[in-house]
Amino acid sequence: MRIGELAARAGTTTRTLRYYESRGLLPARRTGNNHRTYDENDLKLLRQIRTLQDFGFELEETRPFVECLRAGHPEGDSCPASLAVYRRKLDALDALIGELRAVRAVVGEQLERAERARDELAADAAAPGGPEPVCELGGRQR
Repeated sequence: MRIGELAARAGTTTRTLRYYESRGLLPARRTGNNHRTYDENDLKLLRQIRTLQDFGFELEETRPFVECLRAGHPEGDSCPASLAVYRRKLDALDALIGELRAVRAVVGEQLERAERARDELAADAAAPGGPEPVCELGGRQR
């Protein structure tokens, strides 16, 4: 099949396919009249790349999966190098989850502090002679 048909079937653009070719992820086979030519295996490579990228893998991280498919394996993740990429990605995700939990804890503490301060202000305002509440957006509450 030609580049336009492959792009359409893979749900991508011819520009993307040319980029993958320049990165060595897609084979650069040519016909006698210098047209690019592709087959069903190339479509499978593209689907593997797209799936991994949808999961947050960088383009270069897809290379071991592509090479695994090119080596004739039925799935791109059945080779040791692909498994190593999965392990690294899981480690990175675990680290990110840890960072997000820490940020969540800080935001939760800030919320509790802000709510206590608001409650104290409301209590002070309710006392005779207490300060008049001020809206955070400006102006006095009425």
